[in-house]
Amino acid sequence: MSTDCTPIASLPNITKLFRDFLDMDDSAANSSLRGWYGADPLGSAWMKTPAANLHAAALADALEKQSLSFGAGPATLANIAKLRAGAQAVVTGQQVVLLGGPLLTLLKAATAVARAEQTTTETGVEHVPIFWLATEDHDLEEVDQVSLLSKSAVETLHLGAEPPPYPAPVGNIVIRESIDALLDQASELLHHSPICDLMRECYATQPTINSGPTFASGFARLLTRLFAEHGLIVMDASGREFHSLGASTLRYAIEHAEELEAALLARAAELEAAGYHAQVLVKPGASLLFLISEVDGAQSRHALHRLPDGSWTAGAGSSSTSYSTADLLAILDEAPERLSPNALLRAVFQDTILPTTAYIGGPAEVAYFAQSAVIYQRILGHITPILPRLSATLIEPAIGAVMAQHEVSLTDAMCSTEELALRLAARALPIEAKRRLADAGNALDAALTAAQEYLGGLDESLGRSAEVSASKMRYQMDRLRRLAATTEMQREASLRKHADAITLHLYPNGQLQERVLAGVWFLAAWEAAHGNSAGLIARLVEESASQSAHHLVIRL
Repeated sequence: MSTDCTPIASLPNITKLFRDFLDMDDSAANSSLRGWYGADPLGSAWMKTPAANLHAAALADALEKQSLSFGAGPATLANIAKLRAGAQAVVTGQQVVLLGGPLLTLLKAATAVARAEQTTTETGVEHVPIFWLATEDHDLEEVDQVSLLSKSAVETLHLGAEPPPYPAPVGNIVIRESIDALLDQASELLHHSPICDLMRECYATQPTINSGPTFASGFARLLTRLFAEHGLIVMDASGREFHSLGASTLRYAIEHAEELEAALLARAAELEAAGYHAQVLVKPGASLLFLISEVDGAQSRHALHRLPDGSWTAGAGSSSTSYSTADLLAILDEAPERLSPNALLRAVFQDTILPTTAYIGGPAEVAYFAQSAVIYQRILGHITPILPRLSATLIEPAIGAVMAQHEVSLTDAMCSTEELALRLAARALPIEAKRRLADAGNALDAALTAAQEYLGGLDESLGRSAEVSASKMRYQMDRLRRLAATTEMQREASLRKHADAITLHLYPNGQLQERVLAGVWFLAAWEAAHGNSAGLIARLVEESASQSAHHLVIRL
């Protein structure tokens, strides 16, 4: 087992904002970024930011009750006791995707664990890891799926949960009997690994309360059990107890909506002027809040909008309802759980409830924080530092052996299967064929360059014509190389099979592995080789300790 590093900037589809965030230092060129993010994410200044713990006992009471329902073990309960005694938190979070979602869920949790341990050691102040469940989102399609591998394809399993009649928080949607059929399919693809038994336990009906699993409860139980030895606290803040603790931020968002909107619009303009993008489009009249109501026995969640006369509206068309500011404040006092923060307010709401020293996020969260900073400053008076999560590709031994055979790196594999197969075939050509093609290509290039220079000296127009003709001849030379590689690929059928296997595992569907393949897939692979999934969790926590701007290639 070994680990290599690849610069994150070399990966496909990495935004300019995220690249510059990872390169942030004290130079004048980074003055804007420091204003948006505060501390250097790869330094240690973020550890010195004290986090207020204004309601430690109430927070600990709510977390303890909830964590026991998630099956928390001694290490998690001990961390909750530390919070009660004044400990601070390193926080991360994710949507409640079916069966734990893609690998990046495990990477976020592992990074939070590692950073909490690191900060405790270096500052002497106790820190605990917390995973915040985004249960109030209403994108059912996004969470109602999980992607695993068969021998030849990415298999995306869909539960097919019945969507509620209105936009509703996905965390509360009850998963019915169809979960059994999906777990059977998943077990087949995971070769009936022991992790399958754990998944069945976590998504089973709870006999004590006779309740079917929800997207939130299944996800929470699974993550709690997987990180039991590391004391990860998994938190669903959608209930009244937690919303009461964060009510001051919800109140500010109601009472100062116009001020916050103006600040966000100014920040969006600032981002665009600096050559970046705003992750969330802020429109005039939009608020930072959703209102949750009960309609025909089901929950509905609609964005609140401010009208020019100062009133508010939720819903659309004839079904919309109007509210005054006094109405919303009354709802906040009576049922704070009915008011839900949007993506830009969520982090501030979270840090009103939790004593957060730092937040762990990926590229999307980093982009959110550039906008959320203006909300942080107005409501909390400080910016919570955001740190990059572990970014990694996990390579199983069989795939690693094929890559070594063909001398393929991770960046080589980030292309289409056809392109990789041609590269492998070009490398597999007989030495004499490669030498002759190289000699011909070099001779052609030298002759064309000399002709272009001479003809361009005679006449500028003639030189341009020579450049066009030379380009066509070089294209034909490249085409000849590709034809030779294609012939070799047809002769050696294993080359295509090897390219298929490499891209399937490392760059599935043309995306980074960590964003597509489920974490449980890798836990099952580790169990097959080592007998215990806890070893992979420990490995990810260990790798997360190397705080850097690199994407890790972890060989299992």
